[in-house]
Amino acid sequence: MVFRKIVTTFVLGLVLLAALEFYAREPQKSSPPPLGITSKPVRARDLGVPFEGTPGKLNSITDVAGVEVGYTTLISGEGKLVVGKGPVRTGVTAIIPRGSASLNDPVYAGFFSLNGNGEMTGTAWVEESGFLEGPIVITNTHSVGVARDAVIAWRINHGPADKTGYWWSLPVVAETWDGWLNDINGFHVKPEDVWHALDTAHGGAIEEGSVGGGTGMICYEFKGGNGTASRKVDIRVSKDAPPRSFVVGVFLQANFGRRPQLTIAGVPVGKEIPGEVYKSTSADPFFGGQESGSCIAVVATDAPLLPTQLKRLARRVSLGLARTGTISGNGSGDLFIAFSTANPNATNPDQITHEVQTIPNDLLDPLFAGVVQATEEAVVNALVDNHSMTGRDNHRVEALPHDRLREIMKRFR
Repeated sequence: MVFRKIVTTFVLGLVLLAALEFYAREPQKSSPPPLGITSKPVRARDLGVPFEGTPGKLNSITDVAGVEVGYTTLISGEGKLVVGKGPVRTGVTAIIPRGSASLNDPVYAGFFSLNGNGEMTGTAWVEESGFLEGPIVITNTHSVGVARDAVIAWRINHGPADKTGYWWSLPVVAETWDGWLNDINGFHVKPEDVWHALDTAHGGAIEEGSVGGGTGMICYEFKGGNGTASRKVDIRVSKDAPPRSFVVGVFLQANFGRRPQLTIAGVPVGKEIPGEVYKSTSADPFFGGQESGSCIAVVATDAPLLPTQLKRLARRVSLGLARTGTISGNGSGDLFIAFSTANPNATNPDQITHEVQTIPNDLLDPLFAGVVQATEEAVVNALVDNHSMTGRDNHRVEALPHDRLREIMKRFR
């Protein structure tokens, strides 16, 4: 009887250990908030930050019908860096333009590089063809290769060959560097993490801040990461004509800027909350305050635009970032892509010609303004909808304090 109890206890222990090991290997889907902090999202508008323009219902890239976003967040370990073991503060973001049900229906797209010290694979073909032919994945700098290969494997397993009968893919995978908080040389992002982000992509409300590819990112030397915003745009052919409404949404992975540069709605917030993360000679303002960091931005719209027009939209991300203070320094990889969900089936080879719609260039200004406004707000959302984080070697990055931001905005306005 005693022996049976011992055996039973031993077996139960093995089952429990196996279960614990299984769940330990599961990717953490989102970052837990610090103790005492509510998990309810707080965005820039909740703190009274004024922005121009009219946001969409969710104020998110997913206000563009069909767009889906998914994350895998990887957080484990603490203390001293041991390459290959951690601490781990990284992840993967996936954006699917028409949703997973329409993978073989490419979208018109355009690409722009503000400063090219970064990587966004697949953009040579986007530039050549004018089409984005699959999802966009964003991760850390040293995980671009595994993410690219994982997207190809995912596409093979989640849909038939294209209309020409070929399994062929040049995925768009982009990166920013999270090595201050993450064991970036430990290669912790695995194919299954990319697949999870793609498989769980969805429309509707999405998380911001320290999730997915943005988990270990730093923006203006506050905790950075993911931010999103959208604008409802009305276009008229004349002053008295009824408008036609469109939506433009921006999603970005924010990992750029020095503290003194940070400007929010025209207010020099970074100078009012002094501090630094990167303590080096090159970061000293006396030596020019060198900026090292990056921003990946994805612009989506339901407005019918051609690739050259979408490239023009992607360029306007630069102006939205500039409103927040960045100069896009030499060490920055600022790479932007824009796509339109209009004109479905434009690549279908079953017919020789296609009729597509577009908006005349003379009527694009409202869309340009929407991109600039949504980009500015997305950066501030990435800072506000966030929390402080301690990473490898106990490097700590504080979140932008909400009470201080409220006080500064009130004082300056």
